[in-house]
Amino acid sequence: MDSQKKSRVVLITGAGQGIGHAVARTFLKNGDIVIGGAYTPPEQALQAQQIKADYPEHFFYYAVDVSNTVQIKQFVDNAEKLFGRIDIVVSNAGKNVFKGIDCDESDWEYNFNLNLRSHWYLAKCARSALKQSGGTLLIMTSNHAFSTLPGCAPYNISKRALLSLVQSLTIEWGPEIRTVGIAPGFIDTEGNQTWFDTHPDARLAREKTVRKHPVGRLGRPEEVGELCLYLASDNAGFIAGTTILMDGGRSAIMQDEDD
Repeated sequence: MDSQKKSRVVLITGAGQGIGHAVARTFLKNGDIVIGGAYTPPEQALQAQQIKADYPEHFFYYAVDVSNTVQIKQFVDNAEKLFGRIDIVVSNAGKNVFKGIDCDESDWEYNFNLNLRSHWYLAKCARSALKQSGGTLLIMTSNHAFSTLPGCAPYNISKRALLSLVQSLTIEWGPEIRTVGIAPGFIDTEGNQTWFDTHPDARLAREKTVRKHPVGRLGRPEEVGELCLYLASDNAGFIAGTTILMDGGRSAIMQDEDD
């Protein structure tokens, strides 16, 4: 199709819900083609099914466990077979592994495979295609990469390591491939609502969290999508090797008030 030839091909992991879902919709609204992947099988990925219904010729979805390198490579191979190119990769998939610094070795290994190695290996698999297209690689980390809380290890450690991954990819793969990191803070997703619901009073827990943000609200997934769209554009061509923190000013507060 002519429209597809004019569109960029965007590979997004963690596209089944939350931030990844919003990023996918943002690129699709821009007229791009999105190849999304997530852990959930297609028949159970209800939000991905809805995107497919809305953009039947521009959205494609595969089940992929990013802690499994074989599945990562297959995901990238499938994308290249579909359109013969990849212009943008949004390496977004990850999961909170809040076990504390005294976590078991199995927790440590699972966390680093999922939250660090997966981004590195996805980049390696997509390198050839991105080099040919002069593409952009966006890596999703977290505000925990800059400052964290008790009990959030080993998650925060892997997220901090992603800052260095972004730098190394930029230095060693540029100028053909431009790499930028994005560190969202408290984004109002289904996962965070689940966390609120674990409290005796979910509404009060949300209010307390909102008060810790100088902007007076939580972030919206769509805002992360818009940032990704901008960073993948030519207008952002001089942004590379850095990680952009978007946390509503949360990290500017030296100390929380007592709950």
